[in-house]
Amino acid sequence: MSKDIRVLEPTTLWNNFADLNAVPRGSKKEEKVIQFMVDFGKKLNLDTIVDPVGNVIIKKPATKGMENRKTVVLQSHLDMVHQKNSDTDFDFDTEGIKMIVVDGWVKADGTTLGADNGLGVAAIMSILASTDIKHPAVEALFTIDEETGMTGAMGLQAGYLDGEILLNLDTEEDDEIDIGCAGGIDITAKNVYHEVNTPSTSVGFSVSVTGLNGGHSGMDIHKGLGNANKIMNRLLYESQEHLRISEINGGSLRNAIPRESFALISVYTAKKDTFLKKTKATISQIQNEFKTVDPNLTITVTETVAPKKVMTTISQITLLNTIYSAHNGVYRMSNDMENLVETSNNVARVIVKDEVITIMCLTRSSVETLKFDLVNTLKSTFELAGYKVTLSGSYPGWKPNVKSPILNVLTETYEKLFGSKADVVACHAGLECGILGTNYPEMDMISFGPTIQGAHSPDEKANIKSAQKFWKYLLEILENIPAKKIKR
Repeated sequence: MSKDIRVLEPTTLWNNFADLNAVPRGSKKEEKVIQFMVDFGKKLNLDTIVDPVGNVIIKKPATKGMENRKTVVLQSHLDMVHQKNSDTDFDFDTEGIKMIVVDGWVKADGTTLGADNGLGVAAIMSILASTDIKHPAVEALFTIDEETGMTGAMGLQAGYLDGEILLNLDTEEDDEIDIGCAGGIDITAKNVYHEVNTPSTSVGFSVSVTGLNGGHSGMDIHKGLGNANKIMNRLLYESQEHLRISEINGGSLRNAIPRESFALISVYTAKKDTFLKKTKATISQIQNEFKTVDPNLTITVTETVAPKKVMTTISQITLLNTIYSAHNGVYRMSNDMENLVETSNNVARVIVKDEVITIMCLTRSSVETLKFDLVNTLKSTFELAGYKVTLSGSYPGWKPNVKSPILNVLTETYEKLFGSKADVVACHAGLECGILGTNYPEMDMISFGPTIQGAHSPDEKANIKSAQKFWKYLLEILENIPAKKIKR
């Protein structure tokens, strides 16, 4: 299927993307793609190193006539989010992404595409391999583990880079120039519960919530999309007097809005008809509420063998009340930038099995104090219910600099090329710029990229015309990088 991708323009970009997508590159499993990138750099006879955490840095001298320009760091992350439809047979650890072209878009067959941030990586590869593109000295920085912890960016030490300007190629709207982003923190709440033997006068049911769109837990959090964990909890809460929970397995990654949740329950035989009637009504209500944003939402309740063990009544009540109380979605909008989500939370993962409950969240905010305000809100909710709460993976946001010199270059270049003004924005997602700035505080940073929709879900797709626009824009930016300041 990649042959259809390899003939797209610009061919250098799409061929590098196809080569990259043939390599498994899940977060925290980047060994193969690190070696792929090292081999790529060395084949070009470029200075190539791997830092202690696994980031790959490849340096290329300026082309003739560009030696007096400022050195530019071109930066993208190597890892990708692994999500697939439940009916898709695919092994992310061993298989390359199966890509297809559909109505002017490149997408994958039932899985995430990896355009986030693979198109940025492919663009940088194309610059490194080029022999006819004008550019200043380039330092290509390929970070690892952006999607599940930003550990690559956080682990990059001072002294590896000399660049004065950083171009991050991880923005997903081609008419936007990003100058700020949200920080984030992982919240993990754990609790134990007691199981008892399932009452003998019970019948089993498997409950599934599927068909939700899901999406990026930052960029899509304001859209009101269904969260499978919250929907499952609501369904069980409404009929809790008739049922007993045995297991729940909902959601997947912290940075993906949960698309699916599955539960195994028992229902008192005498209450079976009442339970089914009540559940049917609740399903109808939920599907009606989400029919606009999640028209394919499917909730099924299927009779099965009764589980051997179920939660005690008090454990069940506490669980359902806790998840119902945990804030999900937008917490606060920005007062400084129009239509910008300032603070949010994603109830990303719910696991109930073998007398252990695990609830995982990702809290984001562009304001550090408000990030921890929401953290304390959630922490209080969980601790009131007896959960042990662990905070991890905290990373800072990226404070906008409207007086950035490279911002002027990008806005002027965009208007010259495309005849309109770009939108200068901050985003509610975790870009690595803020983290990289801790060890490189003098570096002037900016982010842009091609249009990608549905990132972090199997609906992810990259617009072909937008990729052409992005490539043209990138080349023009590189040609217009300012000259170095003369030291006197």
